[in-house]
Amino acid sequence: MIFLIQINKNILNVGIRNLLLSLLMFSFQIAQANVIPNSLFTENCVLQQGVEVPVWGTASINEKVTIFFEDQVINAIANNLGKWLVKLKPLKASTVPQQLIIQGQNKITINGILVGEVWLCSGQSNMGFPLRAIKPVGAYSKAATVIKDAQQYPLIRQFSIPLQKNKDIPGLKEDVNGKWLVCDSTTTPDFSAVAYFFGRELFKKLKVPIGLINASYGGTAIENWISRETLESFPELKSIFTDYEKALHAFPEKLNNFTIHQKELMEKYFRDSSENAMLHKETPRKPSPPMSPAERGGPTGLWNTMISPLIPYAIKGCVWYQGEANGSRGIQYRVLLPALINSWRSSWNLGNFPFIIIQIPGWKGHQPELREAQLITAEHLSNTAMTVITDCDDTLDVHPGNKEPVGWRASRQALGLAYGDTSENWGPVYQSMSVLNNQMILHFKHIGSGLIARNGTLKDFEIAGPDKQFVPAIATIINNNIIVSAPEIYNPVAVRMGWRQCPQVNLFNKEGFCATAFRTIN
Repeated sequence: MIFLIQINKNILNVGIRNLLLSLLMFSFQIAQANVIPNSLFTENCVLQQGVEVPVWGTASINEKVTIFFEDQVINAIANNLGKWLVKLKPLKASTVPQQLIIQGQNKITINGILVGEVWLCSGQSNMGFPLRAIKPVGAYSKAATVIKDAQQYPLIRQFSIPLQKNKDIPGLKEDVNGKWLVCDSTTTPDFSAVAYFFGRELFKKLKVPIGLINASYGGTAIENWISRETLESFPELKSIFTDYEKALHAFPEKLNNFTIHQKELMEKYFRDSSENAMLHKETPRKPSPPMSPAERGGPTGLWNTMISPLIPYAIKGCVWYQGEANGSRGIQYRVLLPALINSWRSSWNLGNFPFIIIQIPGWKGHQPELREAQLITAEHLSNTAMTVITDCDDTLDVHPGNKEPVGWRASRQALGLAYGDTSENWGPVYQSMSVLNNQMILHFKHIGSGLIARNGTLKDFEIAGPDKQFVPAIATIINNNIIVSAPEIYNPVAVRMGWRQCPQVNLFNKEGFCATAFRTIN
Protein backbone atom coordinates (compact mmCIF):
# COMPACT_ATOMS: atom_id res chain seq x y z
CA MET A 1 0.00 0.00 0.00
CA ILE A 2 1.49 3.34 -1.01
CA PHE A 3 0.54 6.72 0.48
CA LEU A 4 1.52 9.96 -1.21
CA ILE A 5 1.47 12.83 1.23
CA GLN A 6 2.39 16.36 0.24
CA ILE A 7 3.29 18.42 3.33
CA ASN A 8 3.69 22.17 3.23
CA LYS A 9 6.34 22.88 5.87
CA ASN A 10 5.13 26.43 6.25
CA ILE A 11 1.70 25.24 7.42
CA LEU A 12 2.21 21.99 9.32
CA ASN A 13 4.25 22.01 12.51
CA VAL A 14 6.51 19.18 13.54
CA GLY A 15 3.90 17.63 15.86
CA ILE A 16 1.27 17.32 13.14
CA ARG A 17 3.84 16.00 10.70
CA ASN A 18 4.96 13.35 13.20
CA LEU A 19 1.34 12.38 13.83
CA LEU A 20 0.78 11.86 10.10
CA LEU A 21 3.92 9.77 9.85
CA SER A 22 2.77 7.65 12.80
CA LEU A 23 -0.60 7.10 11.15
CA LEU A 24 1.18 6.21 7.92
CA MET A 25 3.36 3.59 9.65
CA PHE A 26 0.36 2.18 11.52
CA SER A 27 -1.62 1.83 8.30
CA PHE A 28 1.35 0.17 6.62
CA GLN A 29 1.72 -2.33 9.47
CA ILE A 30 -1.97 -3.23 9.31
CA ALA A 31 -1.70 -3.74 5.55
CA GLN A 32 1.29 -5.98 6.04
CA ALA A 33 -0.54 -7.98 8.70
CA ASN A 34 -3.24 -9.25 6.34
CA VAL A 35 -3.16 -12.99 5.83
CA ILE A 36 -3.57 -13.67 2.11
CA PRO A 37 -3.97 -17.18 0.68
CA ASN A 38 -2.61 -18.07 -2.74
CA SER A 39 -5.30 -17.55 -5.38
CA LEU A 40 -5.52 -21.33 -5.84
CA PHE A 41 -7.36 -21.29 -2.49
CA THR A 42 -10.29 -19.12 -3.38
CA GLU A 43 -14.02 -19.61 -3.62
CA ASN A 44 -15.17 -22.83 -5.37
CA CYS A 45 -11.76 -24.48 -5.44
CA VAL A 46 -11.36 -28.26 -5.64
CA LEU A 47 -8.87 -30.02 -3.37
CA GLN A 48 -7.28 -33.36 -4.21
CA GLN A 49 -8.52 -36.36 -2.26
CA GLY A 50 -6.34 -39.05 -0.76
CA VAL A 51 -3.06 -37.14 -0.31
CA GLU A 52 -1.66 -34.41 1.90
CA VAL A 53 -2.97 -31.07 0.69
CA PRO A 54 -0.58 -28.10 0.96
CA VAL A 55 -2.23 -24.73 1.63
CA TRP A 56 -0.10 -21.60 1.51
CA GLY A 57 -0.02 -17.84 1.29
CA THR A 58 1.51 -14.72 2.82
CA ALA A 59 1.30 -12.81 6.10
CA SER A 60 3.45 -10.62 8.29
CA ILE A 61 6.85 -11.98 9.24
CA ASN A 62 6.52 -14.34 12.23
CA GLU A 63 2.73 -14.02 12.20
CA LYS A 64 0.84 -17.07 13.48
CA VAL A 65 -1.60 -18.47 10.92
CA THR A 66 -4.25 -21.07 11.74
CA ILE A 67 -6.09 -23.15 9.14
CA PHE A 68 -9.50 -24.70 9.84
CA PHE A 69 -10.94 -27.27 7.42
CA GLU A 70 -13.40 -30.04 8.25
CA ASP A 71 -12.17 -31.28 11.64
CA GLN A 72 -8.56 -30.24 11.10
CA VAL A 73 -6.90 -27.28 12.83
CA ILE A 74 -3.30 -26.60 11.79
CA ASN A 75 -0.96 -23.78 12.81
CA ALA A 76 1.93 -22.20 10.93
CA ILE A 77 4.30 -19.27 11.44
CA ALA A 78 5.10 -16.99 8.51
CA ASN A 79 8.83 -17.08 7.74
CA ASN A 80 11.20 -14.15 7.30
CA LEU A 81 9.81 -13.60 3.79
CA GLY A 82 6.26 -13.48 5.05
CA LYS A 83 5.36 -16.88 3.58
CA TRP A 84 3.48 -19.68 5.30
CA LEU A 85 2.46 -23.21 4.34
CA VAL A 86 0.51 -25.98 6.06
CA LYS A 87 -0.42 -29.48 4.94
CA LEU A 88 -3.91 -30.82 5.50
CA LYS A 89 -4.06 -34.53 6.22
CA PRO A 90 -5.50 -36.65 3.37
CA LEU A 91 -9.12 -35.80 2.62
CA LYS A 92 -12.05 -37.89 1.43
CA ALA A 93 -14.01 -36.88 -1.66
CA SER A 94 -16.93 -34.60 -0.84
CA THR A 95 -19.65 -33.15 -3.04
CA VAL A 96 -20.88 -30.95 -0.20
CA PRO A 97 -19.42 -27.42 -0.37
CA GLN A 98 -17.31 -26.64 2.68
CA GLN A 99 -15.52 -23.67 4.24
CA LEU A 100 -11.79 -23.16 4.59
CA ILE A 101 -11.00 -20.63 7.30
CA ILE A 102 -7.63 -18.90 7.54
CA GLN A 103 -7.04 -16.97 10.78
CA GLY A 104 -4.22 -14.58 11.41
CA GLN A 105 -4.48 -11.01 12.57
CA ASN A 106 -7.37 -11.02 10.11
CA LYS A 107 -9.78 -13.81 9.21
CA ILE A 108 -10.58 -15.14 5.75
CA THR A 109 -13.44 -17.51 5.00
CA ILE A 110 -13.37 -19.34 1.67
CA ASN A 111 -16.67 -20.89 0.63
CA GLY A 112 -17.76 -23.55 -1.82
CA ILE A 113 -14.76 -25.87 -1.48
CA LEU A 114 -15.09 -29.42 -2.81
CA VAL A 115 -12.79 -32.44 -2.52
CA GLY A 116 -12.24 -34.74 -5.48
CA GLU A 117 -9.80 -35.17 -8.36
CA VAL A 118 -7.58 -32.36 -9.66
CA TRP A 119 -5.84 -32.45 -13.04
CA LEU A 120 -3.42 -29.96 -14.56
CA CYS A 121 -4.32 -29.32 -18.22
CA SER A 122 -1.45 -27.53 -19.93
CA GLY A 123 0.03 -26.75 -23.33
CA GLN A 124 -0.56 -24.30 -26.13
CA SER A 125 -3.56 -23.15 -28.16
CA ASN A 126 -5.18 -26.53 -28.80
CA MET A 127 -5.41 -26.98 -25.04
CA GLY A 128 -6.64 -23.43 -24.56
CA PHE A 129 -9.13 -23.78 -27.45
CA PRO A 130 -12.49 -22.69 -25.92
CA LEU A 131 -15.61 -24.81 -25.77
CA ARG A 132 -17.66 -22.17 -27.58
CA ALA A 133 -15.49 -22.60 -30.70
CA ILE A 134 -15.72 -26.37 -31.19
CA LYS A 135 -16.65 -27.70 -34.62
CA PRO A 136 -17.95 -31.22 -34.08
CA VAL A 137 -17.76 -33.83 -36.81
CA GLY A 138 -20.29 -36.62 -37.26
CA ALA A 139 -22.46 -37.52 -34.29
CA TYR A 140 -20.71 -35.29 -31.75
CA SER A 141 -22.79 -32.51 -30.20
CA LYS A 142 -22.66 -28.90 -31.31
CA ALA A 143 -21.24 -26.22 -29.02
CA ALA A 144 -24.67 -24.81 -28.08
CA THR A 145 -25.88 -28.25 -26.98
CA VAL A 146 -22.73 -29.00 -25.00
CA ILE A 147 -22.81 -25.62 -23.26
CA LYS A 148 -26.48 -26.00 -22.33
CA ASP A 149 -25.76 -29.49 -21.02
CA ALA A 150 -22.96 -28.10 -18.82
CA GLN A 151 -25.54 -26.96 -16.26
CA GLN A 152 -25.71 -30.58 -15.13
CA TYR A 153 -22.10 -30.52 -13.91
CA PRO A 154 -21.60 -27.89 -11.16
CA LEU A 155 -19.17 -30.29 -9.49
CA ILE A 156 -16.71 -29.67 -12.34
CA ARG A 157 -14.63 -26.53 -11.86
CA GLN A 158 -11.89 -24.87 -13.92
CA PHE A 159 -9.12 -22.73 -12.52
CA SER A 160 -8.35 -20.13 -15.16
CA ILE A 161 -4.98 -18.34 -15.30
CA PRO A 162 -4.77 -14.85 -16.84
CA LEU A 163 -2.22 -14.52 -19.64
CA GLN A 164 0.44 -11.85 -19.73
CA LYS A 165 2.65 -10.39 -22.45
CA ASN A 166 6.34 -9.89 -21.86
CA LYS A 167 9.25 -7.86 -23.18
CA ASP A 168 11.83 -10.34 -21.93
CA ILE A 169 11.88 -13.63 -20.03
CA PRO A 170 9.84 -12.92 -16.87
CA GLY A 171 11.09 -13.84 -13.41
CA LEU A 172 9.49 -16.27 -11.00
CA LYS A 173 6.01 -15.37 -9.79
CA GLU A 174 4.54 -16.33 -6.44
CA ASP A 175 0.90 -16.38 -7.56
CA VAL A 176 -0.81 -16.72 -10.93
CA ASN A 177 -3.78 -14.68 -9.64
CA GLY A 178 -6.25 -17.10 -11.17
CA LYS A 179 -9.88 -17.83 -10.41
CA TRP A 180 -12.01 -20.95 -9.96
CA LEU A 181 -15.16 -21.09 -12.11
CA VAL A 182 -18.10 -23.41 -11.49
CA CYS A 183 -19.23 -25.28 -14.58
CA ASP A 184 -22.51 -23.93 -15.95
CA SER A 185 -23.89 -22.58 -19.21
CA THR A 186 -22.45 -19.10 -18.62
CA THR A 187 -18.89 -20.08 -17.67
CA THR A 188 -18.16 -23.12 -19.84
CA PRO A 189 -18.01 -21.27 -23.19
CA ASP A 190 -14.54 -20.11 -22.12
CA PHE A 191 -13.47 -23.43 -20.59
CA SER A 192 -10.74 -25.35 -22.37
CA ALA A 193 -12.75 -27.66 -24.61
CA VAL A 194 -10.35 -30.59 -24.25
CA ALA A 195 -10.18 -30.12 -20.48
CA TYR A 196 -13.97 -29.90 -20.22
CA PHE A 197 -14.63 -33.10 -22.17
CA PHE A 198 -11.83 -34.81 -20.25
CA GLY A 199 -13.26 -33.70 -16.90
CA ARG A 200 -16.84 -34.49 -17.85
CA GLU A 201 -15.97 -38.09 -18.66
CA LEU A 202 -14.00 -38.48 -15.42
CA PHE A 203 -16.94 -37.11 -13.46
CA LYS A 204 -19.35 -39.53 -15.12
CA LYS A 205 -17.12 -42.48 -14.23
CA LEU A 206 -15.82 -41.44 -10.79
CA LYS A 207 -18.83 -39.50 -9.41
CA VAL A 208 -16.58 -37.09 -7.51
CA PRO A 209 -15.83 -33.37 -8.00
CA ILE A 210 -13.34 -32.61 -10.75
CA GLY A 211 -10.92 -29.67 -10.66
CA LEU A 212 -9.25 -28.64 -13.94
CA ILE A 213 -6.30 -26.24 -13.78
CA ASN A 214 -6.04 -24.66 -17.23
CA ALA A 215 -2.43 -23.52 -17.66
CA SER A 216 -2.26 -23.02 -21.42
CA TYR A 217 -0.90 -20.32 -23.72
CA GLY A 218 -1.23 -20.31 -27.50
CA GLY A 219 1.79 -20.31 -29.77
CA THR A 220 4.25 -21.39 -27.09
CA ALA A 221 7.18 -23.77 -27.50
CA ILE A 222 7.81 -26.50 -24.95
CA GLU A 223 11.01 -24.83 -23.71
CA ASN A 224 8.88 -21.94 -22.43
CA TRP A 225 7.37 -24.38 -19.92
CA ILE A 226 10.64 -25.80 -18.55
CA SER A 227 12.83 -24.33 -15.83
CA ARG A 228 16.20 -22.78 -16.68
CA GLU A 229 17.91 -25.22 -14.34
CA THR A 230 16.46 -28.15 -16.29
CA LEU A 231 17.21 -26.74 -19.74
CA GLU A 232 20.77 -25.87 -18.80
CA SER A 233 21.38 -29.43 -17.57
CA PHE A 234 21.26 -30.66 -21.19
CA PRO A 235 24.23 -29.44 -23.29
CA GLU A 236 22.34 -30.28 -26.48
CA LEU A 237 19.70 -27.69 -25.56
CA LYS A 238 22.16 -24.80 -25.28
CA SER A 239 21.16 -23.55 -28.72
CA ILE A 240 17.66 -22.73 -27.42
CA PHE A 241 19.00 -19.77 -25.48
CA THR A 242 21.41 -18.58 -28.18
CA ASP A 243 18.67 -18.80 -30.82
CA TYR A 244 16.34 -16.84 -28.54
CA GLU A 245 18.88 -14.06 -28.03
CA LYS A 246 19.50 -13.82 -31.78
CA ALA A 247 15.77 -13.65 -32.49
CA LEU A 248 15.26 -11.02 -29.81
CA HIS A 249 18.10 -8.92 -31.23
CA ALA A 250 16.70 -9.20 -34.77
CA PHE A 251 13.10 -8.44 -33.81
CA PRO A 252 13.13 -4.61 -34.10
CA GLU A 253 14.38 -4.76 -37.68
CA LYS A 254 11.89 -7.51 -38.50
CA LEU A 255 9.02 -5.42 -37.14
CA ASN A 256 10.20 -2.34 -39.00
CA ASN A 257 10.42 -4.31 -42.25
CA PHE A 258 6.82 -5.48 -41.84
CA THR A 259 5.64 -1.94 -41.19
CA ILE A 260 7.34 -0.68 -44.33
CA HIS A 261 5.82 -3.39 -46.53
CA GLN A 262 2.49 -3.84 -44.77
CA LYS A 263 0.47 -2.11 -47.51
CA GLU A 264 1.84 -4.32 -50.28
CA LEU A 265 1.42 -7.46 -48.16
CA MET A 266 -2.23 -6.66 -47.45
CA GLU A 267 -2.94 -5.93 -51.12
CA LYS A 268 -1.43 -9.28 -52.09
CA TYR A 269 -3.45 -11.02 -49.37
CA PHE A 270 -6.75 -9.63 -50.68
CA ARG A 271 -5.84 -10.56 -54.27
CA ASP A 272 -4.87 -14.11 -53.30
CA SER A 273 -7.96 -14.51 -51.10
CA SER A 274 -10.28 -13.57 -53.97
CA GLU A 275 -8.48 -15.84 -56.40
CA ASN A 276 -8.45 -18.79 -53.99
CA ALA A 277 -12.15 -18.34 -53.25
CA MET A 278 -12.98 -18.64 -56.95
CA LEU A 279 -10.77 -21.72 -57.24
CA HIS A 280 -12.15 -23.22 -53.98
CA LYS A 281 -8.68 -23.23 -52.46
CA GLU A 282 -7.63 -22.59 -48.88
CA THR A 283 -7.74 -18.95 -47.77
CA PRO A 284 -4.18 -17.63 -47.29
CA ARG A 285 -3.08 -16.46 -43.87
CA LYS A 286 -3.66 -12.77 -43.28
CA PRO A 287 -0.42 -10.81 -42.78
CA SER A 288 0.15 -9.69 -39.21
CA PRO A 289 2.97 -7.95 -37.37
CA PRO A 290 5.71 -10.28 -36.16
CA MET A 291 5.53 -11.23 -32.51
CA SER A 292 8.42 -10.58 -30.19
CA PRO A 293 10.17 -13.82 -29.16
CA ALA A 294 9.71 -12.64 -25.57
CA GLU A 295 5.98 -11.87 -25.73
CA ARG A 296 4.86 -15.33 -24.64
CA GLY A 297 7.58 -15.87 -22.11
CA GLY A 298 10.54 -17.11 -24.11
CA PRO A 299 12.54 -20.10 -22.84
CA THR A 300 11.62 -20.79 -19.17
CA GLY A 301 9.16 -17.87 -19.03
CA LEU A 302 5.95 -19.85 -18.59
CA TRP A 303 7.56 -22.15 -16.09
CA ASN A 304 8.30 -19.02 -14.08
CA THR A 305 4.84 -17.49 -14.38
CA MET A 306 2.32 -20.32 -14.93
CA ILE A 307 3.74 -23.59 -13.56
CA SER A 308 6.13 -22.87 -10.69
CA PRO A 309 3.50 -20.72 -8.88
CA LEU A 310 1.13 -23.73 -8.89
CA ILE A 311 3.57 -25.93 -7.01
CA PRO A 312 2.94 -27.69 -4.60
CA TYR A 313 -0.86 -27.65 -5.18
CA ALA A 314 -2.02 -31.25 -4.85
CA ILE A 315 -2.92 -32.76 -8.23
CA LYS A 316 -3.66 -36.23 -9.54
CA GLY A 317 -1.95 -35.88 -12.89
CA CYS A 318 -1.41 -33.86 -16.04
CA VAL A 319 -2.79 -33.71 -19.57
CA TRP A 320 -0.30 -32.10 -21.96
CA TYR A 321 -1.39 -30.86 -25.41
CA GLN A 322 1.54 -29.08 -27.04
CA GLY A 323 4.07 -29.50 -29.80
CA GLU A 324 2.77 -27.42 -32.68
CA ALA A 325 5.31 -24.67 -31.97
CA ASN A 326 8.07 -27.31 -32.02
CA GLY A 327 6.66 -28.99 -35.13
CA SER A 328 9.89 -28.85 -37.11
CA ARG A 329 12.16 -29.86 -34.19
CA GLY A 330 11.11 -33.46 -33.60
CA ILE A 331 14.57 -34.80 -32.78
CA GLN A 332 15.15 -32.09 -30.17
CA TYR A 333 11.67 -32.79 -28.75
CA ARG A 334 12.90 -36.28 -27.81
CA VAL A 335 14.97 -34.52 -25.14
CA LEU A 336 12.59 -31.69 -24.30
CA LEU A 337 9.43 -33.66 -23.57
CA PRO A 338 10.99 -36.17 -21.13
CA ALA A 339 12.84 -33.24 -19.53
CA LEU A 340 9.57 -31.43 -18.93
CA ILE A 341 7.79 -34.49 -17.52
CA ASN A 342 10.64 -35.52 -15.23
CA SER A 343 11.22 -31.98 -13.95
CA TRP A 344 7.54 -31.35 -13.25
CA ARG A 345 7.23 -34.65 -11.41
CA SER A 346 10.33 -33.90 -9.39
CA SER A 347 9.16 -30.38 -8.53
CA TRP A 348 5.72 -31.50 -7.38
CA ASN A 349 7.23 -34.32 -5.32
CA LEU A 350 4.15 -36.49 -5.87
CA GLY A 351 6.00 -39.38 -7.46
CA ASN A 352 5.55 -40.33 -11.10
CA PHE A 353 2.06 -38.92 -11.35
CA PRO A 354 0.04 -39.83 -14.48
CA PHE A 355 1.03 -37.82 -17.52
CA ILE A 356 -1.05 -37.96 -20.70
CA ILE A 357 0.45 -36.67 -23.95
CA ILE A 358 -2.01 -35.63 -26.65
CA GLN A 359 -0.37 -36.13 -30.01
CA ILE A 360 -0.32 -33.02 -32.21
CA PRO A 361 -2.73 -32.78 -35.15
CA GLY A 362 -1.76 -33.95 -38.62
CA TRP A 363 -1.65 -30.41 -39.96
CA LYS A 364 0.40 -29.46 -43.03
CA GLY A 365 3.04 -27.70 -40.93
CA HIS A 366 3.73 -30.62 -38.58
CA GLN A 367 6.54 -33.03 -39.35
CA PRO A 368 6.12 -36.74 -38.47
CA GLU A 369 9.29 -36.72 -36.35
CA LEU A 370 7.47 -34.65 -33.71
CA ARG A 371 4.70 -37.23 -33.34
CA GLU A 372 7.39 -39.91 -33.21
CA ALA A 373 9.11 -38.06 -30.36
CA GLN A 374 5.83 -37.99 -28.44
CA LEU A 375 5.40 -41.73 -28.95
CA ILE A 376 8.97 -42.53 -27.88
CA THR A 377 8.48 -40.51 -24.70
CA ALA A 378 5.18 -42.19 -23.86
CA GLU A 379 6.69 -45.64 -24.38
CA HIS A 380 9.82 -45.01 -22.31
CA LEU A 381 8.58 -43.02 -19.33
CA SER A 382 6.56 -44.84 -16.71
CA ASN A 383 2.94 -43.94 -16.02
CA THR A 384 2.50 -42.04 -19.26
CA ALA A 385 0.15 -42.49 -22.20
CA MET A 386 -0.31 -40.91 -25.62
CA THR A 387 -3.67 -39.90 -27.08
CA VAL A 388 -3.73 -40.28 -30.86
CA ILE A 389 -6.12 -37.88 -32.60
CA THR A 390 -5.13 -38.17 -36.27
CA ASP A 391 -8.68 -39.05 -37.29
CA CYS A 392 -10.04 -35.97 -35.44
CA ASP A 393 -7.88 -33.62 -37.50
CA ASP A 394 -8.62 -30.96 -40.02
CA THR A 395 -5.47 -30.93 -42.12
CA LEU A 396 -6.23 -27.36 -43.24
CA ASP A 397 -6.36 -25.99 -39.70
CA VAL A 398 -3.77 -26.14 -36.95
CA HIS A 399 -6.73 -25.90 -34.54
CA PRO A 400 -9.04 -28.80 -35.41
CA GLY A 401 -12.43 -28.08 -33.85
CA ASN A 402 -13.57 -31.64 -33.13
CA LYS A 403 -12.42 -31.65 -29.51
CA GLU A 404 -14.89 -34.04 -27.86
CA PRO A 405 -13.17 -37.27 -28.97
CA VAL A 406 -9.83 -35.78 -27.93
CA GLY A 407 -10.95 -35.17 -24.35
CA TRP A 408 -12.80 -38.49 -24.23
CA ARG A 409 -9.76 -40.51 -25.32
CA ALA A 410 -7.49 -38.71 -22.87
CA SER A 411 -9.99 -39.47 -20.09
CA ARG A 412 -9.94 -43.17 -20.95
CA GLN A 413 -6.19 -43.16 -20.54
CA ALA A 414 -6.48 -41.30 -17.24
CA LEU A 415 -8.92 -43.92 -16.00
CA GLY A 416 -6.36 -46.56 -16.85
CA LEU A 417 -3.28 -44.84 -15.44
CA ALA A 418 -4.81 -43.37 -12.29
CA TYR A 419 -7.97 -45.28 -11.45
CA GLY A 420 -7.41 -48.93 -12.28
CA ASP A 421 -9.52 -49.28 -15.44
CA THR A 422 -8.09 -52.26 -17.32
CA SER A 423 -9.88 -51.77 -20.64
CA GLU A 424 -7.81 -50.94 -23.73
CA ASN A 425 -7.19 -47.18 -24.00
CA TRP A 426 -4.42 -46.91 -26.60
CA GLY A 427 -4.58 -47.27 -30.35
CA PRO A 428 -2.44 -49.91 -32.09
CA VAL A 429 1.31 -49.31 -31.79
CA TYR A 430 3.89 -50.95 -34.06
CA GLN A 431 6.02 -53.46 -32.15
CA SER A 432 8.14 -55.61 -34.48
CA MET A 433 8.45 -56.95 -38.02
CA SER A 434 9.48 -60.06 -39.92
CA VAL A 435 9.99 -60.81 -43.61
CA LEU A 436 8.35 -63.65 -45.50
CA ASN A 437 9.17 -63.94 -49.21
CA ASN A 438 8.53 -60.44 -50.58
CA GLN A 439 6.18 -59.40 -47.81
CA MET A 440 6.71 -57.57 -44.55
CA ILE A 441 4.73 -58.87 -41.57
CA LEU A 442 4.06 -56.24 -38.90
CA HIS A 443 3.20 -57.07 -35.30
CA PHE A 444 1.40 -54.63 -32.98
CA LYS A 445 0.60 -54.09 -29.34
CA HIS A 446 -2.56 -52.46 -28.02
CA ILE A 447 -4.63 -54.37 -30.53
CA GLY A 448 -7.45 -54.68 -28.00
CA SER A 449 -10.06 -57.11 -29.29
CA GLY A 450 -8.72 -56.86 -32.82
CA LEU A 451 -7.36 -54.66 -35.60
CA ILE A 452 -9.69 -53.11 -38.15
CA ALA A 453 -9.47 -50.86 -41.20
CA ARG A 454 -12.03 -48.08 -40.88
CA ASN A 455 -13.89 -47.09 -44.06
CA GLY A 456 -12.39 -49.58 -46.47
CA THR A 457 -8.91 -50.96 -47.01
CA LEU A 458 -5.85 -49.82 -45.08
CA LYS A 459 -4.37 -46.51 -46.20
CA ASP A 460 -1.10 -44.62 -46.02
CA PHE A 461 1.33 -47.56 -45.97
CA GLU A 462 4.65 -47.42 -47.79
CA ILE A 463 7.38 -50.01 -48.24
CA ALA A 464 11.03 -49.85 -49.29
CA GLY A 465 13.78 -52.19 -50.44
CA PRO A 466 17.51 -51.93 -49.69
CA ASP A 467 17.73 -48.60 -51.52
CA LYS A 468 15.36 -47.08 -48.89
CA GLN A 469 13.19 -45.58 -51.64
CA PHE A 470 9.60 -45.85 -50.37
CA VAL A 471 6.66 -46.62 -52.64
CA PRO A 472 2.92 -46.96 -51.92
CA ALA A 473 2.11 -50.38 -50.46
CA ILE A 474 -0.76 -52.81 -50.20
CA ALA A 475 -1.57 -53.56 -46.56
CA THR A 476 -3.92 -56.28 -45.29
CA ILE A 477 -4.93 -57.37 -41.79
CA ILE A 478 -4.48 -61.11 -41.20
CA ASN A 479 -4.77 -62.61 -37.71
CA ASN A 480 -4.22 -59.18 -36.13
CA ASN A 481 -0.94 -58.73 -37.98
CA ILE A 482 -0.53 -56.56 -41.07
CA ILE A 483 0.94 -57.94 -44.27
CA VAL A 484 2.57 -55.24 -46.40
CA SER A 485 3.90 -55.54 -49.95
CA ALA A 486 4.33 -53.77 -53.28
CA PRO A 487 4.77 -55.41 -56.73
CA GLU A 488 8.06 -53.60 -57.40
CA ILE A 489 9.68 -54.44 -54.04
CA TYR A 490 11.31 -57.90 -53.96
CA ASN A 491 13.44 -57.62 -50.85
CA PRO A 492 11.60 -55.36 -48.36
CA VAL A 493 13.59 -53.86 -45.52
CA ALA A 494 11.35 -51.08 -44.17
CA VAL A 495 7.72 -50.02 -43.83
CA ARG A 496 6.12 -46.82 -42.65
CA MET A 497 2.53 -45.68 -42.10
CA GLY A 498 1.21 -42.12 -42.00
CA TRP A 499 4.75 -40.84 -42.28
CA ARG A 500 4.00 -37.40 -43.67
CA GLN A 501 2.63 -34.02 -42.69
CA CYS A 502 -1.07 -34.79 -43.21
CA PRO A 503 -1.46 -38.51 -42.51
CA GLN A 504 -4.62 -40.36 -43.49
CA VAL A 505 -4.40 -43.25 -41.06
CA ASN A 506 -7.41 -45.58 -40.87
CA LEU A 507 -5.94 -48.40 -38.79
CA PHE A 508 -7.85 -48.80 -35.52
CA ASN A 509 -8.55 -51.40 -32.90
CA LYS A 510 -12.15 -52.50 -32.33
CA GLU A 511 -12.28 -50.33 -29.20
CA GLY A 512 -12.20 -47.29 -31.50
CA PHE A 513 -8.66 -46.02 -30.86
CA CYS A 514 -6.60 -44.84 -33.82
CA ALA A 515 -3.12 -46.20 -34.52
CA THR A 516 -0.18 -43.83 -34.38
CA ALA A 517 2.00 -43.18 -37.40
CA PHE A 518 5.28 -45.09 -37.36
CA ARG A 519 8.36 -46.13 -39.29
CA THR A 520 10.15 -49.43 -38.79
CA ILE A 521 13.63 -47.89 -39.15
CA ASN A 522 14.96 -44.36 -38.64
